[in-house]
Amino acid sequence: MQQCTLTIWRGADARSGHWQSFEVPFEPGQSVLDGLRWIRVNKDPSLAIRFSCINANACKECMIELDGKTVYACTARMQPGELKLHPLSNKKLVRDLVTEIAPPAERFGAR
Repeated sequence: MQQCTLTIWRGADARSGHWQSFEVPFEPGQSVLDGLRWIRVNKDPSLAIRFSCINANACKECMIELDGKTVYACTARMQPGELKLHPLSNKKLVRDLVTEIAPPAERFGAR
């Protein structure tokens, strides 16, 4: 098993959040989403992530910034070393890696 360090931006306020690192075991080919799910099960169930598919069906739920580039966590691959994960910088932050992705008119309760 190889190791990857996922350094994740945490918090509900863009100005007062912090970085937290997790050592994640992985096998070649595993996705960043696999690593995030491993963290939730094995290290920190409070980590806020969003996804609805785990088969790279491009649902857009797991979109994050990885080392400054916008990616789908389900298609980005883990690799040895450190990967920095950040919520989408152009969307309203909910918490941790979760941002508001639905247009205002499509949100539940929108009028």
